[in-house]
Amino acid sequence: MKIERHSKIVELIGKYDIETQEELAEKLNEAGFRVTQATVSRDIRELKLTKVATDGGRQKYVVLHKTDSSLNDKYIRILRDGFLSMDMAQNILVVKTVPGMAMAVAAALDALRFHEIVGCIAGDDAIMCAVRSVDDTIIVMEKLRRVMSPK
Repeated sequence: MKIERHSKIVELIGKYDIETQEELAEKLNEAGFRVTQATVSRDIRELKLTKVATDGGRQKYVVLHKTDSSLNDKYIRILRDGFLSMDMAQNILVVKTVPGMAMAVAAALDALRFHEIVGCIAGDDAIMCAVRSVDDTIIVMEKLRRVMSPK
């Protein structure tokens, strides 16, 4: 039960901007997990969740991945260098790239670990990403726009 609950927590914080333990407990209860605030607090510690600022000045929980930030910067650079455009067909996201860059851009997309993306298949200049739902495809497109925009 704990593993399923932890999996659901990671899914929920990937899908929603959850700011408090109470919000997370409410979402878990809606999903059929009967939890208390104390259980959620323990789960947050065990999953090593942390809060980050959102665009609106609020905060949300995220999974803290121990990654080399220079490696993340490289993946973002690859995305920016190889990316040309994107379009959706239901729950499939098609990303067009510079010729010869699709595999590198697909690897960069995989490294971003967007919960909504199930997997990517790359050709020479195009990538097909299987996304969990149509709504998630829209979310991924917005996330990519934010990653692609210069800071």
